[in-house]
Amino acid sequence: MHENRKGNVPYCNMSPIQSGQQPPVSVRIVTQQRKTWVWLALPYLPKLLPNVRSLPGVQWNASQRVWQFPYSFEIYKAMKESLLDKVTLDCQEADAQIAELEARAQSEAAHQKEFRELNAWMRSQRYSPQTIKTYIDSLRVLARWFNPICLQQVQAEDLIRFNNEYILAKGYSATYQNQMVNALKLYLKRFGHPQMNLDQIHRPRRAFRLPHILSKHEVKRILESLTNRKHRAMLSLIYASGLRRSEVLNLRPSDIQSDRGLLFVGSAKGAKDRVVPLSPKLLIQLREYFRDYRPKVFLFEGQGGGKYSPKSLQLVFRHALEKAGIHKPATLHWLRHSYATHLLESGTDIRYIQELLGHSSSRTTELYTHVSNRQLQQIRSPFDDL
Repeated sequence: MHENRKGNVPYCNMSPIQSGQQPPVSVRIVTQQRKTWVWLALPYLPKLLPNVRSLPGVQWNASQRVWQFPYSFEIYKAMKESLLDKVTLDCQEADAQIAELEARAQSEAAHQKEFRELNAWMRSQRYSPQTIKTYIDSLRVLARWFNPICLQQVQAEDLIRFNNEYILAKGYSATYQNQMVNALKLYLKRFGHPQMNLDQIHRPRRAFRLPHILSKHEVKRILESLTNRKHRAMLSLIYASGLRRSEVLNLRPSDIQSDRGLLFVGSAKGAKDRVVPLSPKLLIQLREYFRDYRPKVFLFEGQGGGKYSPKSLQLVFRHALEKAGIHKPATLHWLRHSYATHLLESGTDIRYIQELLGHSSSRTTELYTHVSNRQLQQIRSPFDDL
């Protein structure tokens, strides 16, 4: 889409109209502040004014000395029919831009229909709401970038260009790039691609990132900084059982199996249920919390009832960090990482830790072996022998 700035088009330098000639009218398509306009530059002729003023939304642009109206294909077509026999229309460039606009609109409408179908299919397959939102949002980004090219016509070379000119140019992470690949592959599996083999869509090289952890002393300071019983119970539960944020917020009072000393974690990531040991010390905290708050549906509810807000829980953790005097860019997930690492350091078999965390692959759990200090502390530095 071209953006014409003030002074770029010589609208006011029209040649004088000779006797018997049709007056020339220059037609331009411009975009200003994300709105598309049709500009008409025509000499002053009273007989043409009724035709121009009859166009819906038309107005006089004094700074550019043109008549303008918001673009729609119907109004543009009506304008041409209204003026065609009365003036000489110079609209070759405008027609080309209109053709591109219409192609973009048709492509966008087709994609929106497909995205609704994909949304319904993913829900029927029990994908989590967050996964559905992430995939659909990713596909919308891809569709806008490639428009008017349909996603089913994108080639491997186009994806390389997208990675270089969009993802890398904007500094997005390899994780974000991988998310785009996942979304596009699911879309193409669902709707097909006439030419491209899905194996041609390459994932970015996986970066090796160690999990961030807090020491036991730091965790203790965080928990002890909380005076609100509900806030302390939520953070304690995340660390004591290695839960994800969504898992702790989805808990119901019936999930606490105090007679067995277990906590039932249902509908976890990947739709996998699991049970984890329930700390006797934590159980005392939870009983005190339950006695004071009496939650009705979820174990932790907001002030107006219903599930506690994920954003509010993150704010609780952030305030606890500040009160504890811990100046690290920590997130709630650090508590889960710390749980796994501290278990490993205390001698718990990594296979049990994998089950407790709900990891599908042992490779994910093995990352904690790289941050555990149980074996590292036994290594003697050669510096000590100097």
